[in-house]
Amino acid sequence: MAVTRLERKGRTNRARANNRKAVMKHQSTKPTIKKVDIEAIKKEFEEKKKDQ
Repeated sequence: MAVTRLERKGRTNRARANNRKAVMKHQSTKPTIKKVDIEAIKKEFEEKKKDQ
């Protein structure tokens, strides 16, 4: 008795798994933290409060 291999199903399963891994990897990445001058931002808010 010959054994038939479901090649197309194997490819789709592999592709689905790879896509799932890629999505999880993308969701778990953290954005790069940019260096922000907090004091300048606070100063800007204070100036806006004074204007109002």
